[in-house]
Amino acid sequence: MLEAAEIELDRRAIAREELVEALSVSAAETTAVTGTEAREATALSTVPVPSSTVPPWREGPPVTVLAPDYQRILGVLDERRSAGHGPVRAKEIAVGPGLRTASVKVEGVRSKARRLAERGWLLQETSGAFSAGRRPVAGPDAGSSE
Repeated sequence: MLEAAEIELDRRAIAREELVEALSVSAAETTAVTGTEAREATALSTVPVPSSTVPPWREGPPVTVLAPDYQRILGVLDERRSAGHGPVRAKEIAVGPGLRTASVKVEGVRSKARRLAERGWLLQETSGAFSAGRRPVAGPDAGSSE
């Protein structure tokens, strides 16, 4: 019974993250930002917010602009790359430091890794495995998680 409640809670947390992200993308597309507002947003974006959206990767911002869970995923992949290992599946990422291996946790890690790949923070292989690497993404719709 507790496991079922944890599964439901994890599903709702993922759904909430995706809803907040979709709403922020929509708001960003409809709102014109002045130069002053852009500078303020850049200054504020260096502080990670738990369950925050993942900005598209570009040269400049450090990994610390991401929420801690996203930073851990990138850290695991960077460690594996520096050790000479190839692409990694979500389950292997989930056994990294600070992450649990319950199936719903693996799904959460997979969802976060896909989001990072969609925004250029890491690379997703055709096999579904992930590897460290960065690439710029084009346009505001490149961040869609659908």
